[in-house]
Amino acid sequence: MSFGTQEDSDEVMNEINMTPLVDVMLVLLIIFIITVPVMKDSVNIDLPRASNEPELIKPETINLSITADGQYHWNKDAISDEELTQRLQLEGRKENQADLHIRGDKDVRYERVAQAMAAAQTAGVRKIGFVTDPVQP
Repeated sequence: MSFGTQEDSDEVMNEINMTPLVDVMLVLLIIFIITVPVMKDSVNIDLPRASNEPELIKPETINLSITADGQYHWNKDAISDEELTQRLQLEGRKENQADLHIRGDKDVRYERVAQAMAAAQTAGVRKIGFVTDPVQP
């Protein structure tokens, strides 16, 4: 760089400023120095293989209906309280349990629904759901 007089300022600078280029190259060099060892020295892991095919087996469901008079129905078959307890215990012992869907009539006493839920819980049934009809506008 030269310090000139007023007359020299009209001349065009004919040298390329190398400072920004050197700065960019140093930043890239630092990035490569940091990332290359990480990519080379990774831990070898034997990852599990998973198939992406959808499961075709649908879960079994048991429909436990409770009528307005308090009668239990196991998949449309009328059963007694003792039979309900026995069937729930058999279902609770299974490894792959079916879903228990409880359908209670709107006029049934809540006590009957609570008894069925307690029997299912005591038997070890893990998947319990309630089925309702949607409200019509």
